[in-house]
Amino acid sequence: MNPTPSFGIEQARATLPALVAEASAGKTSVITRHGKPVAAIVPLAALANAGRPAAAELLQLRGTGQRLWGADVAGSIDALRSQWR
Repeated sequence: MNPTPSFGIEQARATLPALVAEASAGKTSVITRHGKPVAAIVPLAALANAGRPAAAELLQLRGTGQRLWGADVAGSIDALRSQWR
C-alpha cells in the first residue's frame, strides 16, 4: 500500500488543480504546515461516508445494551436528563 502523498501549503496551492483531479480519481492528499499535517484533500465519496458506521457494524452491536439501564429504562434516562437541566 502506498503512503498518502503530502504537500506543503505553497506546493498544494501551486498544484491545486492537479490535487483536485487526483481526488476525483479517488486519491487522498495531505497538506502540511511546517511538516505537520493540517488538512486533507479527499474524494467526496470518502467525506460523505466519514463517521458513519456501516450497517453491518451496527448490527454487530444489536442487543449489547440489554439490561444496561435497569428495569425502568425511562426513569434512568429521565434521571440523566435532569442532571443537564
